[in-house]
Amino acid sequence: MQEQIIKNIHIVLVATTHPGNIGASARAMKTMGIEHLALVAPRIYPDAEVTARAAGADDILMSSTVHESLSDAVINSNLVLATSARERSINWPVLSPQQAAAKIIGAARQGAKVALVFGRENSGLSNEELELCNAMIRIPANPHYSSLNLASAVQILCYELRKALLNEDEEKQQSGETVALANNEQMNMLYEHLQAFTTEIGFFDPEKPRLLMRRLKRLFNRAQLDVNEYNILRGILAAAQARTSKHEDQESVRE
Repeated sequence: MQEQIIKNIHIVLVATTHPGNIGASARAMKTMGIEHLALVAPRIYPDAEVTARAAGADDILMSSTVHESLSDAVINSNLVLATSARERSINWPVLSPQQAAAKIIGAARQGAKVALVFGRENSGLSNEELELCNAMIRIPANPHYSSLNLASAVQILCYELRKALLNEDEEKQQSGETVALANNEQMNMLYEHLQAFTTEIGFFDPEKPRLLMRRLKRLFNRAQLDVNEYNILRGILAAAQARTSKHEDQESVRE
């Protein structure tokens, strides 16, 4: 069971600048039994320093995947959590490392694909990248010196994952049918559908979008829809569009 849970967890490093941080992160992962690494547009990779800093975690590097964008890396993920130290104009759900670990292990146990995302060393994640995430994780570092090395952050979160995995009581698993969570690809289709419909009814103005879609994405990411809930919402939108179109046709005939 533990092996299956671990297979469902991916560490994602976004636009890593220093190759040594990739190797050190792989080492941090292996010490805690986390196996899957995804790299998004690394500045330098592969590189001799990556291998040197991995210190024996070559298998992690060999099986790693490289992606052009974060959206590509998490397209099949059902739960995406991101570490971030930056304050945002729109508050995003924030978890502690312990809360995040419990959420990740619980989701992975049910078969969900989970991505744990770490941003750029100097600037973290962009707002657009954060929109792909269900929540943020904030490590409670010293507020007067919160400059945490990337590999150190990976080590802390992987340690919390291992603790949560080892401490979980198998007898407390929920019984009954479990429903898979909607993945990122499905959520993107929902957002496109939602934007199209709200534009049709005049609620959303593409010329003056403000922060409407970002707020809606935050809402649904926080809700973490399962596949049934996703299908219900898509069905409601489709039915509403059909009803609106029918009403417009009737009005046209009357004229």
